[in-house]
Amino acid sequence: MNVTITDACIACGACESVCEAVFSIEDVAVVNEAAIAGNEDGIKEAADCCPVSAIEIA
Repeated sequence: MNVTITDACIACGACESVCEAVFSIEDVAVVNEAAIAGNEDGIKEAADCCPVSAIEIA
């Protein structure tokens, strides 16, 4: 799974609150690539709850 944060990110923290193992907020959301495996369901849930659809999953 490839997870990308687009320029639309407003650093609201929704993704981090849903899946803190993978997402953290700095100036914008940052993806912890090493934590993607095993957290796919949380990543999908975070993408669904992102208010600006800034999380892209491939």
